[in-house]
Amino acid sequence: MGRGRIEIKRIENSTNRQVTFSKRKTGIIKKAREISVLCDAKVYLLVFSSSGKMAEFCSDNTTLSNMLEQYQKTTGNKIWDAKHESLDAEIDRIKRENDNMQIELRHLKGEDIGPLGPYELIPLEETLQRGLAGVRKKQMECWKRLKKSGRSLEEDNQRLSLILQQHELSKDVGMGELDQEYQQKERDYAIQMPFSFCGQPIQHNLDESK
Repeated sequence: MGRGRIEIKRIENSTNRQVTFSKRKTGIIKKAREISVLCDAKVYLLVFSSSGKMAEFCSDNTTLSNMLEQYQKTTGNKIWDAKHESLDAEIDRIKRENDNMQIELRHLKGEDIGPLGPYELIPLEETLQRGLAGVRKKQMECWKRLKKSGRSLEEDNQRLSLILQQHELSKDVGMGELDQEYQQKERDYAIQMPFSFCGQPIQHNLDESK
């Protein structure tokens, strides 16, 4: 007795739905691989589950971009809209500019200039001369700033030295005044000394008076 025919409709049970998706996904990828090998067909398979998980297969004889390009040529349907085409063109333009800048940079370094002719070397030389002039100008500005800074430091040093000298001078003057004041007090004290002692009255010896 053969298997019953399975009704194709959405599986309501989420667990059973996920199990069925996993099994059928494996089977369809297997079929895609077989047809690509047996028939030398270009196959790209892309599957998304209900939860958003992605599964893909691409045969060895093609890529996704080649498949999309071939699809557009065959069907005439444009996958990319005008906005994406404009963005793609802008990316190509930036890549070309970057390549040209890399070439110019190598030329400025003196690399890969063998194939250049005289008329191509002239603007290169002018660019280098402008760059050299800019470097020299910058060096002169740095030298002037350093010189100005050096003068400022020298002036600050002289001002500090003068302040220190004035401080030392005022300290010496103060010490001299203190010394004079001390000497004056010593003189005043010496003058007052004779009058600070009173003589004792003479006591006659009583034995002698007898």
